[in-house]
Amino acid sequence: MKILVTGGSGFLGSHIVDALIKEKHDVIVFDQFESSYVNKSATFIKGNINDADALLSCAKGCNIIYHLAAIADIGKALADPNQTMQVNVMGTLNVLEAAKNSGVERFIFASSIYVYSKKGAFYRTSKRACEQLIEDYNTEFGLNYTILRFGSLYGPRADSTNTVYQLVAQAVASNSMTYKGTGEEVREYIHALDGAASAVEILKPEFENQIMHLTGNERITTLNMMEMIAEIIGSDIKINLDNKRITGHYYQTPYNFTPKIGKKLIQSSCVD
Repeated sequence: MKILVTGGSGFLGSHIVDALIKEKHDVIVFDQFESSYVNKSATFIKGNINDADALLSCAKGCNIIYHLAAIADIGKALADPNQTMQVNVMGTLNVLEAAKNSGVERFIFASSIYVYSKKGAFYRTSKRACEQLIEDYNTEFGLNYTILRFGSLYGPRADSTNTVYQLVAQAVASNSMTYKGTGEEVREYIHALDGAASAVEILKPEFENQIMHLTGNERITTLNMMEMIAEIIGSDIKINLDNKRITGHYYQTPYNFTPKIGKKLIQSSCVD
């Protein structure tokens, strides 16, 4: 199949591109930046997801679109909510329009387990809005989809915004690790290669119009992970915790969303 991958130069995107090419798909990468991770067998097109015309041109003739391009770092999203909505929400709308107008068979979206959390702030809100947009495009225009809610990813090609990368880099450079948290935060880490393999597996018909959670199989605290890193490196690594909860991030579980109950306001007297 011919497949367009937005954000295919990045950490997860480049792994998904590799996995798609391994399965003999014809892949187009659409990204603002061409990284060294872009598979040489893919066609790279430099572009911005807020350029609707460029997206439409790339989407023509494609069977599938994987939409990964986004502001994915919670800290960056907190710092600039306007840009987060422009990129994550309006950018997704542009990709959906390109998919609809090009007759794409399925729209595959990289979402997050934060969507049904009280945490995640503007990042969570943007992903939740995108999921609703995707379901509306399915209802109104018949655009099939699969939503992938990723957990905490780690592995090769991660950058300095990735928690595991940060800790390993600190340990190697200074024989110490500093984490802004209590150490009791629980995560279900998933390796990027496993995430990419699952992202390709969902091309099977049974995953059409489904929402899938892609997380690791084991729950681990941050402190346990830091101790594991220190043990693997094999030297005396100092572990520093500030015992404060991180703004915007969940502590034990992201699955704690409760809709707010609305109240009905009725006037004691009204116009007849």
